[in-house]
Amino acid sequence: MAVSSLGFACRSYCPVRPLFHCFSKVRFNTVAAAIIETVDDKDSDRHDQDSNETSKAPEWKKLNSEDLGITSSMISKPTRRVLNGLKSKGHDVYLVGGCVRDLILKQTPKDFDVLTSAELREVVQTFSRCEIVGRRFPICHVHIGNDMIEVSSFSTSAQNSPRNMRTGSGKPNDSNDEDSIRFNNCLQRDFTINGLMFDPYAKVVYDYLGGIEDIRKAKVRTVFHAGLSFQEDCARILRGTRIAARLGFKISKETAHFVKKLSFLVQRLHRGRILMEMNYMLSYGSAEASLRLLWKFGILEILLPIQAAYLVKSGFKRRDKRTNMLLSLFANLDKLLAPDRPCHSSLWLAILALHKALAAKPRHPSVVAAFSLAVHNGGDVQEAVEITRKITKPHNKGFLELLEPEKLDSQALMDEVMDFDFAIKEALGQMTDGQFISKAMAAYPQAPHSDMVFIPLQLYVDARRVFECVKENAVLKGFVPKQDSKIDYTSLSSGDLPEVRHVFARVVFDTVFPLDPSQEL
Repeated sequence: MAVSSLGFACRSYCPVRPLFHCFSKVRFNTVAAAIIETVDDKDSDRHDQDSNETSKAPEWKKLNSEDLGITSSMISKPTRRVLNGLKSKGHDVYLVGGCVRDLILKQTPKDFDVLTSAELREVVQTFSRCEIVGRRFPICHVHIGNDMIEVSSFSTSAQNSPRNMRTGSGKPNDSNDEDSIRFNNCLQRDFTINGLMFDPYAKVVYDYLGGIEDIRKAKVRTVFHAGLSFQEDCARILRGTRIAARLGFKISKETAHFVKKLSFLVQRLHRGRILMEMNYMLSYGSAEASLRLLWKFGILEILLPIQAAYLVKSGFKRRDKRTNMLLSLFANLDKLLAPDRPCHSSLWLAILALHKALAAKPRHPSVVAAFSLAVHNGGDVQEAVEITRKITKPHNKGFLELLEPEKLDSQALMDEVMDFDFAIKEALGQMTDGQFISKAMAAYPQAPHSDMVFIPLQLYVDARRVFECVKENAVLKGFVPKQDSKIDYTSLSSGDLPEVRHVFARVVFDTVFPLDPSQEL
């Protein structure tokens, strides 16, 4: 999604020297040097061109936030309370990171990050419910009602930045000390579009890295050399992919090259961090685009090797524009979600398990429909079978996971549903078994893979509970079926079982029996 017109007046400063001057004193270690050398000779011209583009240091700009369309009402009330609380104590406060980018794009930020001139201990003294978290990069978590706002301090971020970043090298001649402090903080960001800083009281957006221009161009680009950036923090590989998927942006040539070249680095991440990033990708309305990019850059086979093997087996190319049942399931999930209306992670895991079971053994459309209805109705398989037998709507004939329809009697359909239920639960267990994954992937030597398992036991249990209600001749006690299609997003995000089951059934049913027949492959 490109931003075609951002017509605003801006106050420009003298251009800074190329950003690489800011890193001239860095001693590259062997690994970093090897990363630089991973650019193939045949790609050198392309990367030289891309590097020339990024080496032209952007002008430092102060932009009127109202000209950008940002108003105070776009900032959440809990965030405004934090900003006002710190400002009333005489501290400078800014909104930073992705929330500023989203405000410019007129999108609802997933969360708001605050940066302040106050020391962290002063932040703690300002709010009754506040604690300092993190050792390497300490920040404050300020709790306002049910919301949590992250607050970082200029002082701690400066202490944790490389020494050469704090020298102020490369600053314009007419800049002041405050500009230098803000600039050095922005240099620590991952991508230029996340390097914007917004003072809501002065109504000024500070852009030292060319973030506005990259928003205009719909481009995700690292603040400095992508190879070094990903070596410094390999989580940026996943974040960049997630941001591009969510916004519909393209990844710059140099950044894309190293996303693919260094994708193996994500295996260094803690499993909890990987789960968090995957949840951001799959639970907030951009799952299909995320899966496509993970596949394109060779990351899917590291994180979700079973799903990657499915794409290999079905002949799906890296840049394939076609769809399939896996992508269609998540495309239908995306239609129901948004950054401010996410789902619980058990939902996307349940969808992955259902698809794995279907990919291993295709089923009749009526079996999948009856199963999803049983999940929705609290496990009443008999009622689900009776409803399914009355369906005359054509199914999506483009999915290899669905067999040609066959008229099954009630008992045969019920038996098939229970067998499918067992297969899904088995698939769920296999997806969380590293030994099974390693053996299964041996059947696809053409697809590089890992045996990584980042699904914790509790999430496995939560996903399994989605299907526990499906039992022959049994219904959940006290179960009251949902009477309308309206989704309670608070319940959905917290993992409330009736709501998760409702959305699960809706996604599966709409995938098998699309609302618009023209959507068929």
